[in-house]
Amino acid sequence: MAAESDLPAGDPAVDDTREPLPDDTREPLPDDATPGDEGEPAVGVRTGRRVAGRVVTVLACLFVLFALIAPNNLSHLTPGAFVRVPLEAMLGAALVLVLPAWARRWVAVPVGVVLGLLAIVKLTDMGFYEVLDRPFDPLIDWTFLGAGVEFLTTSIGRVGAIGTVVGVGLLAIAVLVLMTLSIMRLSRLVVRHRTPATAAVVVLQVVWVGCAAFGAQIVPGTPVAALAYDRLLQQVRASLQDQKAFAAEVAVDAFRDTPGQDLLTGLRGKDVVLAFVESYGRDAIEDPEFAPQVDAVLDAGTARLRAAGFASRSAFLTSPTAGGGSWLAHSTLLSGVWIDNQQRYNDLVASKRLTLNDAFRRANWRTVGIMPGVTREWPEGKFYGYDQIYAAKDLGYHGPRFNWGTMPDQFTLSSFQRSERDKKDRAPVMAEIPLVSSHAPWAPIPQMIDWKNVGDGSVFGPMPATGNQPDAVWSDFRRVRTEYRRSIEYSLNSLISYVETYGDDNLVLVFLGDHQPAQLVTGAGAVREVPITIVARDKAVLDRISGWGWQDGLKPGPKSPVWPMNSFRDRFLTAFGPQPQATPSPAPPQTTAARQPEGSPSPR
Repeated sequence: MAAESDLPAGDPAVDDTREPLPDDTREPLPDDATPGDEGEPAVGVRTGRRVAGRVVTVLACLFVLFALIAPNNLSHLTPGAFVRVPLEAMLGAALVLVLPAWARRWVAVPVGVVLGLLAIVKLTDMGFYEVLDRPFDPLIDWTFLGAGVEFLTTSIGRVGAIGTVVGVGLLAIAVLVLMTLSIMRLSRLVVRHRTPATAAVVVLQVVWVGCAAFGAQIVPGTPVAALAYDRLLQQVRASLQDQKAFAAEVAVDAFRDTPGQDLLTGLRGKDVVLAFVESYGRDAIEDPEFAPQVDAVLDAGTARLRAAGFASRSAFLTSPTAGGGSWLAHSTLLSGVWIDNQQRYNDLVASKRLTLNDAFRRANWRTVGIMPGVTREWPEGKFYGYDQIYAAKDLGYHGPRFNWGTMPDQFTLSSFQRSERDKKDRAPVMAEIPLVSSHAPWAPIPQMIDWKNVGDGSVFGPMPATGNQPDAVWSDFRRVRTEYRRSIEYSLNSLISYVETYGDDNLVLVFLGDHQPAQLVTGAGAVREVPITIVARDKAVLDRISGWGWQDGLKPGPKSPVWPMNSFRDRFLTAFGPQPQATPSPAPPQTTAARQPEGSPSPR
């Protein structure tokens, strides 16, 4: 067996209880030596092992540096992002230099595990930014794991979802193990080169303190003095503080004690439909790749509805979420408070906050939730104030699934019409309808058919097989964007056609996007704004919102007002509540009154 002094520098087999001999003290093999002579490997073998050892050491160093200083957003992964000096690396090297050999082994394992967990959180952050345009919150975002598994199950099947979960679990274990081995290897390297390592630690600490004191940045927005745990600690601290702030926010409710007879008087006798169009964001009508086709649908729809006697007004709302988390947007609009994380949502549904649905019920509307995306128990549905919830299983659909979408939007609207609006001698109905056909993965997409033929949905049977399939679509980035656009067109056409077919003087339709699609579609840095539109045949309805400054038609223009989504409930209840009686009075003096700007940001 080869002597320990013959192993390449940094080889794991080296006993780090003593200082190894430097390479230049080793006795070279004679020129005519062959592998196995004197127990020594051939020169070429030794050289190869030495090179391999150094490559592994470099990879270990890069792996540790990734965990310490790499940004947590893929769009920020640039060479400049790594021009940083991590404090934790210097402290770790200093600790290795002062600890005895036996203690180094015990310390290396927990340090490796902690750094491995940090790397896992950073990788999770990258995924969250790509899908939800925000980092992972380690305190409250675990519920997204269940939603992610459900999405995978419906998209690639149960076996594929299980395989993906197992693969992710094995990857996490591999990160922890490899990080621990990397720390152990780098610890031996520091001890082997004690003198230069000590000098490097001292110099880098001086540099770090100087850079921290002056806020030095070689790359704008990237401080040279890095703290690996800073983001994580700030996130945890912010989450804990936010819970207290939210309790104060939700307690303030201007309409909590308003009697039912004073609510929504401007809509009495109307059927009010509030429809959320999945992933219908501002990019859908302004991105040059989408706008020509989507805008054509909206412009044609405006003309078609005008011909049927309907008028419409449109603007934008700022959603609290992007890429996913539709329930956060729904609860924000309905409750009038900003819900941008799961903890706020959990606290909201446990409160007695008045929702828009409950306001309608208090004012003697029948309130229903048409929920094609609800496929399991939904206990928080009781919070909203529905008289009845129609989950997916209750809508009578006997057609095929369209990937994640349980049923086509046209069927959802047809089922609502049959179940509620076609009834005789009924009360006015207020319905919340989240439409799902434009939900990722945007393939296959249903096709519009004659409403008379919708029936139980079996007519849609051949469509999934003949449409574009997710595996083919998602192999090409441009096809993903194209199918996203086509799905939005389908959902919008479903709503426009519904109003044409079933609309009357007593129908008021409010439809909006819940959030922008993922960064894969919008690119990094997209705004979180979504279009919102109100459609009615009764002129008096739109007269009530004439002061809002919304644009005529189904498509909001670039200069249309932008409101935070949580402001809509109070504005809507105010506009359609009792109006003050006009009484003659002297003209007020001309003053400049302060008011909230139309595009004011959300409270948080």
